[in-house]
Amino acid sequence: MISRRLRVVGMLAALAVAAPLVAGAAPSPRHTGFCDSFMSFLCPKPTPTEPAAPVDPTAPVDPAVPDPSAPDPVDPDAVLPEDPATPPASTEPVPAPVDDAAPIFTGTPAAMRAGGLSFTGLKGISIVSVPTVDGGSVRALKISADSITITGFSLTVRPPDHDGLVTNADTMELAGDVSVYLGSVSASSMGGAPLTIGTDTPPPLDDVAPGLLDVTMGLVGSTADSIHYTNTDQRIVAAE
Repeated sequence: MISRRLRVVGMLAALAVAAPLVAGAAPSPRHTGFCDSFMSFLCPKPTPTEPAAPVDPTAPVDPAVPDPSAPDPVDPDAVLPEDPATPPASTEPVPAPVDDAAPIFTGTPAAMRAGGLSFTGLKGISIVSVPTVDGGSVRALKISADSITITGFSLTVRPPDHDGLVTNADTMELAGDVSVYLGSVSASSMGGAPLTIGTDTPPPLDDVAPGLLDVTMGLVGSTADSIHYTNTDQRIVAAE
């Protein structure tokens, strides 16, 4: 009986001694492996974080807030630098050398209209100067070809303050070393695109070679080995 009491007292004394040691001791560091095993109840619980709110792709965008992924805006008034490798387009008329092969023409071009103009053996288009009866010269657009056929031909020659002559024909055909000298041309290409040609700069051959439609031109004159008309009609028109 006495020994049992001594055993209980001894256990109480041991607990009394151990209690202040545990209470006053600093917490010893624990290996993270303990948090993953049977002593996980000793690990601190992580602070829960709120999930990020989902982005609504249909939500309106505030224009006052810049989009970092958008490209920099372009100033419409900004002057772009010119490419030094590209020469500026010239606005000066091309030189018009004298055409020594041209005859002397009147100083007033005739007004010509045609439904169509076609070429065979188109050789070139150039700007030249041709002599006039008053001793001067005029710039002209020279078209050289083996032959030129004009359909729906109408030519009005009207000198200033004089009666004029109107010549109509179903066709006018110029053949053999043809040269036609023009003051201006307004027409449509075979594809229907409008085409205006002056005496400042000659057009590319590709613009004219297939032919022209609905032609209005100032005809300075023409030369050819032969000129042939079909179904011709002429009449005098009073001076304006």
